Amino acid sequence: MTQTPEDAAPPSAVDGAVAQAVAPGYAFEGAVLELGGLMLDAETLSDVRIRIPLAMVNRHGLVAGATGTGKTKTLQLLAEQLSAQGVPVFAADIKGDLSGLATPGAPGDKITARAASVGQQWQATGFPVEYYALGGEGTGIPLRVTMSAFGPTLLSKVLGLNDTQESSLGLVFHYADRAGLPLLDLADLRAVVGHLTSDEGKADLKDLGGLSSSTAGVILRELISFQDQGADAFFGEPEFESADLLQVAADGRGLISLVELPNLQDRPAVFSTFLMWLLADLFHDLPEVGDIDKPKLVFFFDEAHLLFADASKDFLQQVAQTVRLIRSKGVGVFFVTQSPTDVPDEVLAQLGSRVQHQLRAHTPNDAKALKATVNTYPTSAYDDLGGVITSLGIGEAVVTVMNERGAPTPVAWTRLRAPESLMGPSDPAAMQAAVAASPRHAKYAEAVDRESAREKLAVRLEEGARKREAEQEAAAAAKAQQAEEKTQQRAGRSTRPRPDAPARTSRRTSQQEEGGLVRDVVQSGAFKDFMRTAAREIARGMFKTGRR
Repeated sequence: MTQTPEDAAPPSAVDGAVAQAVAPGYAFEGAVLELGGLMLDAETLSDVRIRIPLAMVNRHGLVAGATGTGKTKTLQLLAEQLSAQGVPVFAADIKGDLSGLATPGAPGDKITARAASVGQQWQATGFPVEYYALGGEGTGIPLRVTMSAFGPTLLSKVLGLNDTQESSLGLVFHYADRAGLPLLDLADLRAVVGHLTSDEGKADLKDLGGLSSSTAGVILRELISFQDQGADAFFGEPEFESADLLQVAADGRGLISLVELPNLQDRPAVFSTFLMWLLADLFHDLPEVGDIDKPKLVFFFDEAHLLFADASKDFLQQVAQTVRLIRSKGVGVFFVTQSPTDVPDEVLAQLGSRVQHQLRAHTPNDAKALKATVNTYPTSAYDDLGGVITSLGIGEAVVTVMNERGAPTPVAWTRLRAPESLMGPSDPAAMQAAVAASPRHAKYAEAVDRESAREKLAVRLEEGARKREAEQEAAAAAKAQQAEEKTQQRAGRSTRPRPDAPARTSRRTSQQEEGGLVRDVVQSGAFKDFMRTAAREIARGMFKTGRR
């Protein structure tokens, strides 16, 4: 039966009927992640423990709820327990609070009371953490990706291109591959598009067929705007190897990799698509492992709504396919967002675990989203699940997970456990020291700028200038030769010697000597160096590749 949300408070359970219905669904035999205790109503807490089987975490999950309801603390709680059981974790640190995972938590009366209420033996604990930063903007090891690896599909999502423009961008990437022009950074792609829209590249543009000069111009303008936002820092080498996320500390605990996201509000699409690239790269590189006792990695995809907003149908299909298939690689994915309706149905259907914090129903749209959320849950023992969701307190959630047989567990109103690490940012100095000491800092810290598309196109332009110069010289020499032959023919027809013949011969000899001198200068190494430098400056001016 479908529940409908109402404004009234949820009714209390009578005689423990909820506990009797819920408890058998969470009696697992293998390793688990402890979430908290079952609440019978807003005041009454039972002794039933709500947990997730560790082996089912790679069936993916969702953590949802309005701002300030405790999603970040839930993520922290899950990351701690995964690490403790030897599972590496990757998460985006949106507000900087997750950096506290590296620091033991601060005890207090509230912590003690919550831990005691859910049967938790709380102990302040820090966990092994690795800090990353997109393009090195912030505290962390730089994360970069080459433009070729990022690909036209994800880039089209970032640039907000329509279907036609996305298809055209794919042709640009195809041309670069065919022409042997490595696309490593944003400047490389700009150089290629700039070449195709220039006089020198018109023939190449024509050969591409489906790419018009006007569409190429639109793509070039979007790339310039994208670069002006500072996005060029995210693309380049050394490219991050996603397998480095699958690290275990010396004590056997899983390494928690956190990526800092400064200025997220200015570049939201870059963040979400970069995370999607990481996920796709993991899928590409990792071997098939099937069903295993515990995941090889759990990937928390925060601010998930940014990934799906204004996404094309093809893009959504690729995301859904990646999420569906990466389970067999031993990777679990948790999407973190405000409402389950932020996630497309084809992706939402694959999320076996749900941790739903409070949703608010202050507007008609809120009420509609709440009703849609309730309809995604299996039948529950609560008469009004919508009322439960709107009345949840901070640190409480409605939970359903996938049991060891692959079936959904009963819906459980849960008071969540308290994280044992610091619920706030770690000390900046300690973070800097951790970054400097990491073996991956030496691997990724320094950017590499090897020869790629922009340099090759500059050389090609320079060679074209030399070829045109040689052709002009040859044409001038041929013209001079023709003039000389005509002069000799006229001289042969003349049988009467002229008084000024010696003078004419002298002038002709002088002109020939001057012509020879000019050709010697043109063919000299110094003159060619001068022309090469001039051509290089022209190329840099055209493609904006001059280094400052």
